[in-house]
Amino acid sequence: MFDRVTVEPEKLGGQPAIRGMRVSVAHVVRLVAAGWTVDQMREEFPDIEPEDVRQALLYAASSAEVTTLPLQQPA
Repeated sequence: MFDRVTVEPEKLGGQPAIRGMRVSVAHVVRLVAAGWTVDQMREEFPDIEPEDVRQALLYAASSAEVTTLPLQQPA
């Protein structure tokens, strides 16, 4: 299902990354959340492909199903 997401202990401290590159799934997701397009990402990271972005988002969504993070309550 995630053939473009890799985890290598010697890269990025073992964080999930895109195809063994030093681009983390979290970084790609943050860029999407900030409004970056795939074309903008490719300008910054020429090796990134549209399928990499799609799988990064799917991976993040899947991991959110099994991990609950505490939400800060409004003051």
